[in-house]
Amino acid sequence: MTRITRRPLRLLYHSPVSRRRSCRLFAYVVGLACLLPGPPPRAAGPTVDRLDRFRELAHAGVTTAGAGAERVHRVSRELYELLDGEIVDSLASGGVFASEAFLQDRLDAFSEAWGGAALRVIKTGGVVVAAVRLADLTGASSVRVYGGGRGVAALLAAIQREASPTLYPMPATAGGGAQFAVLWEGPTSGRGTTPVRVDLVRQTGAAVETVWSTADLVGDDLETWSYALHASELSLRYELRYAGWVPGCEGQTEQEDLYRYVPARGTFVLAARRLHQAWHREFHAAVDRFFEALRAGDGRSLARLVPDPRVRARLPAGLEAEAACDLVQGASPSTVSVPAALLPARRPWALTFRRHGSGWRLVAAGPVL
Repeated sequence: MTRITRRPLRLLYHSPVSRRRSCRLFAYVVGLACLLPGPPPRAAGPTVDRLDRFRELAHAGVTTAGAGAERVHRVSRELYELLDGEIVDSLASGGVFASEAFLQDRLDAFSEAWGGAALRVIKTGGVVVAAVRLADLTGASSVRVYGGGRGVAALLAAIQREASPTLYPMPATAGGGAQFAVLWEGPTSGRGTTPVRVDLVRQTGAAVETVWSTADLVGDDLETWSYALHASELSLRYELRYAGWVPGCEGQTEQEDLYRYVPARGTFVLAARRLHQAWHREFHAAVDRFFEALRAGDGRSLARLVPDPRVRARLPAGLEAEAACDLVQGASPSTVSVPAALLPARRPWALTFRRHGSGWRLVAAGPVL
């Protein structure tokens, strides 16, 4: 489940931006310093070298299995506070320090200090958004939204999920509200699918909300074969779950959706949908009806699905579907054998169906020797 933590709009951190820079960053800042109306404001308080503290925590052994959940949680919270402080102070300083290039350069330094962290930042509308994944610390990643500007800046919201986030800037709403898309990716499975979720997140005043999500349309367990988000177009090709679907089997029905962002409606809208191997879902709908009729003793339905009375006479009442791959004959199959089991010993059976017009009929059934 997505967790969105909202923060009040106020100055959360009171330490100046660290001056420890790489040569590249130093040259970048000095080269643009003449464009600034004056030096950035400096808040009162002790200087905190966040990068050094971040590096200390990275080498403190909290990623090991024996660190303990409470300590990992405490260190994780401090790491996020360090990153938040760096971004908030830069935004409050304004000018070049609030630019996307400067912020990304700072996050790159933190990423190098951690070794394996993925830290990315974008500016869209009036907000700055950072995607944070700290490898080996916790399973969750965080998308953090910051608002405000020179003098006053704050963390507005934090969204956490157990997946890797990629950020995409989106056009502002008709009312000028900032928004962005997040593509969350989970680990790729052994059969080559990747769990994916896409959210459209919008700022409305001080609130940050997920206003559209693939999870609301196709579920939060979307396993994709391919996916892309480009120029306000989202394409997804994914597995469909239906009666008779078995993980890892080839030739099963997949669905491909194309969504387009429509500015007038302020959301993604389904533009096209295509089924691949649609016959397999239709076939297993007939197989499912067969097993239901057999369990219920529905002779009329069985007669339609099994027209040969000799085959019907061989069907035992304890026959059930088995979760295994079908045996398909031909690229555009007209004959398919499905596995079954006879209870209570689960003796294996094979059921052979043949296409008949627009439907399927059972033409052979028997135990597997």
